[in-house]
Amino acid sequence: RGYRTLSWAEIESLAKTWKSCGEKIVFTNGCFDILHVGHVSYLEKAAKLGKHLVVGLNSDASVRKLKGAARPLVHELDRARVLASLACVDAVVLFEQETPTELIEKIRPDVLVKGSDYKPEEVAGREYAGEVRIIDFEEGYSTTGVVEQIAQLVKEGIL
Repeated sequence: RGYRTLSWAEIESLAKTWKSCGEKIVFTNGCFDILHVGHVSYLEKAAKLGKHLVVGLNSDASVRKLKGAARPLVHELDRARVLASLACVDAVVLFEQETPTELIEKIRPDVLVKGSDYKPEEVAGREYAGEVRIIDFEEGYSTTGVVEQIAQLVKEGIL
């Protein structure tokens, strides 16, 4: 109730305020569809790299482009609200684009974080960040894995 994501103008202004206070901003992005412990562990590690963690969240339309018509399973505002409720997350901002480069250009984070499925030189928006850090994912956790497990249980008539 009453929750909303920050607009691009709001996060740009907030980032400027944080920077003027000498506070380190960390940025990461993703779909975060069906939030699981792997996501939480990744976000906690990212948050430790600075004072404020900003999460760029793929809109429903951009998730569909990336992952196909069946995704996301959870609506963008619901994904945003769940993410924003995590103690390690300071702000959630939606983006429609294929990559978060334009959003990163507005925020200009000190640290840009991505998962170990990326190489630093492949990370979108890296030219607008102080540094790029790659964080290992926790083994055995993925939204796709959860979805496949549910589908298998339905197929077997267990669910």
